[in-house]
Parts: sequence; C-alpha cells; structure tokens
Amino acid sequence: MNVPTAHINRIGTALPPHDVHEAFLAFVGDLIEDRRQSLIFRRMVGRAGISHRWSYVEPVENPNRFLADKQGFYTPGAFPSTAQRMARYEALAPGFAGEAIDALGLDADERLGITHLVVASCTGFIAPGLDQMIVSQAGLDPSVERTVVGFMGCYAAVNALRLAHHFVRSEPEARVLVVNLELCTLHFQQTTELDRLLSMLLFGDGCAAALVTAEPHGLALQDFRAATIADSADAISWRIGDQGFDMHLSGEVPGRIQRALAIEAGRNDGGGLLRGTRPEDYALWAVHAGGRTILDAVETGLGLASDALAGSRKVLNDCGNMSSATLMFVLQRLLRGVAGGTVPRDAPGMAMAFGPGLAAESFRFSTT
Repeated sequence: MNVPTAHINRIGTALPPHDVHEAFLAFVGDLIEDRRQSLIFRRMVGRAGISHRWSYVEPVENPNRFLADKQGFYTPGAFPSTAQRMARYEALAPGFAGEAIDALGLDADERLGITHLVVASCTGFIAPGLDQMIVSQAGLDPSVERTVVGFMGCYAAVNALRLAHHFVRSEPEARVLVVNLELCTLHFQQTTELDRLLSMLLFGDGCAAALVTAEPHGLALQDFRAATIADSADAISWRIGDQGFDMHLSGEVPGRIQRALAIEAGRNDGGGLLRGTRPEDYALWAVHAGGRTILDAVETGLGLASDALAGSRKVLNDCGNMSSATLMFVLQRLLRGVAGGTVPRDAPGMAMAFGPGLAAESFRFSTT
C-alpha cells in the first residue's frame, strides 16, 4: 500500500497593525533606574537582532514617556488581570485568524473542502474555542474534524504539522488547515526585573495559516522527531499568573542548546535529531527564530554556514519571536523562494524549534 506524502501547499500570514518595538524600548529605558542594568539592557537591545515587533496595542506617548494603548490597557499600577487579558484574546483572536486564512486565497468551495482543522495557540484560552470560532467565521464545513494544540509554546508549530502529516497519511483525501495564532503582547508584565524585561524584549504577535494535503507541491513533510535535554525542565517555563501568563526564559538556554546540538552533530546513528545524517546533508534550514542567541547556538552547535539561518534571522528582525507562529513565517519564506526560483526544488531541508522541556521538535522536508 502506497502511503501518501503530506505537503505544505500554501502558507498565509498576518501581523497586527502596530509596530511596538521602539515604544517598548523607550518605556523600559525610562523604567530602569539602575545605571548598570540600564547599560546591560541597551547592550542587549543592540545585540537582539530585532527591529520590529507587532501588536494590537497601539502605543501612545505622553510627556512622562509612559506608553500605553489608546484604551489604557496597560496603566501603571493597574495592569490588566488575567481575565481582562483573556477577554481581549477572545475579542481579537478570531479576526486575526481570519486575516491569515484569507491570505491563503481559498475560495468558498476550497474552504468547504477542508476536512481537518488544527489550531495551535498558547497565549489565550476560551470556550467555545478558537477552533469553533474559526469554523464559523471562515466558512468551513461544521462537521470538520477539530484539534487544538494548547500551551506548548514555541515548538507547537511542529506538533501541529505533525498532526496534519498523520491525517494526510491515514486519509489521502484529507485537506488540513493548520492555524498558529499567538498574541504574546497581551502578557506584558509591570516589572523592573532585568531578566523578565529582556524576555519581553523578544516577543511580538503573529498568526499563520497553512494548507496541508497530499497534492505534490510545496514542502514535502518526511518525518518528525523530538528530543529533550536532560535536567533542563526549569530553563523555559510559562505559567498562568494573576496578571497574565508569566514567562521565564533562562539565560542558560542558548548554551544548553548549543552543547546538545554539538553532541547531535557528532552522532552517527539513526537515534538522534539528525537521524544518522550530517548537517551538511541539508541544503535548507528552517529554525524557529526564538532569539539571536538561539540562532547563534544552532549555527555554532551544528557547524552551519554563516548564511544557513538567514531566513530565520530575517523573520526575527522583522517580527520578533511570535511563539508558535514564528516557524511558519520562516517556512513561508522558503515557499516563496521556491515559487520565485531563488530556492531550488528537490532540496533537502531540516526544520527545528525549541521550547519548554527543554525540548527540540524537528522534521525533515524537501522542496517540490
């Protein structure tokens, strides 16, 4: 029996209307009173590799340089509760998903032909869920099979695509819509702790929608594999607090990833992330743009060429870290390159993302 190969045929993306990166830097610059910490923050800003981050929060600057959205969502001394943040997620997320789905260019019949919907998001919770809202809003068949991948963080994109891969392999006629939606800037915290401010420096909002079918064009998904770094569960955490979701991102993460990948690169068996292959066997790399130091760690750990992660670095510069949506933006650049002739066809590739655990999720692909 011939098992079909799942392909990412199309990817559509959406960003909110407001670039908040410079506004955030100005706000934090005034917030940090300690001169040494202020110098560290400025130095890290210069090294971050980020020029833009996008949000539905519209920054407004007043004479004391306090920055907030026009509705006063972030007011000093009265930052919103988790309930208020979830109410805004519920108000914004369906329309945001709709923008990314519209970018796919599906007509009414194609939308009705979607057989499976996979939604990944870790920045909000509602019920009836975002998946049900998408079905109603996007004109999908009400009987579509729905799956939600929740609270997995940055590597949720790989898990969502893994589900689509299995659906297509088991049902050759399946047409899977995969949506990755994150509103990270809903979880800005009022704090003067430098490590938390540096974590918030990375994140922006983004949404991606992908069509995965057995039709042989786009990016052919080959196999998936996960690996966890031992004794690293405390390196990345994402917990629900009274004022939004609290992110902890240890400064040890890049070093741990670099060391782990160096070990993987030295393995010569089928049990590792490289499946017994070598880094040089892959012409294309799609790595989650979690931060400049994360990308540097991957490049150094695997001994990649200096331009191997150019696509990931471009997404980081233009959008910041959008959690689970980020990798899809990188893959979209590859798809555009294939269509435009700047990325070769039949080229082998490796995709990789990192998140809580500390774990790596990966898959191999090829361009068609």
